[in-house]
Amino acid sequence: MNTHLAVLDDEADITLLLAGYLKGHGFRVTQLHNGRSLMELMATDPPALVLLDLGLPGEDGFAIARQLREHWRCGLVIVTGRGDAVDKVVGLEIGADDYVTKPFDLRELLARIKAVLRRLEPATAPPVAAPPAAAAAPARRKLRFVGWQLDPAARTLHSPEGQEVALTTGEFDLLSAFTQAPGRVLSRDYLLEQTRGREAGPFDRTIDVQVGRLRKKLESNPEDPHIIKSVRGAGYIFVPPIEAV
Repeated sequence: MNTHLAVLDDEADITLLLAGYLKGHGFRVTQLHNGRSLMELMATDPPALVLLDLGLPGEDGFAIARQLREHWRCGLVIVTGRGDAVDKVVGLEIGADDYVTKPFDLRELLARIKAVLRRLEPATAPPVAAPPAAAAAPARRKLRFVGWQLDPAARTLHSPEGQEVALTTGEFDLLSAFTQAPGRVLSRDYLLEQTRGREAGPFDRTIDVQVGRLRKKLESNPEDPHIIKSVRGAGYIFVPPIEAV
């Protein structure tokens, strides 16, 4: 079945344009014009990714984004004419996977959508045949640090109390990058490349926003972090050791 996308914008010409273009690239697209219809869709036929306009008449686009993040796991790309830096930061802090301002290039938007969808899915690359004498590779193991448990295959995080903690795709990719290099100082550029790859935009403070969100979820006191520490002028370091379980 084709990947399902939802386009929420109050301008019918925008939804028609995006729906036609994305359908031409193999997606199934639902066009929506208000938050209520999106919530109804999420309850009956949830899409893999939502393209959300913030400037909906009489509605708070940020509130819709928060509701999506609180109740559903899906990709979220904000597509809006609001290009103010504060709006971008707020959108990313809420948990948007990307933020695209109008007017946009359709090819670039498609690339960003595909990048988010890739990060949403567990690795599905076909196995490489090993030489006959080689032993079978061990299954990818879960990672534990100071009581927390990260499952790279299932893309889940559980607290020391055993509760699953919801992570956005960007937060998960960032935490994965940290857990692959504990005790090493990682620059913002390196982390940006690991989490956004070639689709990385000009928002070089995205990593700081995501680190802040991760700290709120991992740290007992985000203002005095002990898991992800800042290294002035260099980047960040993941402090606790990692144990494979």
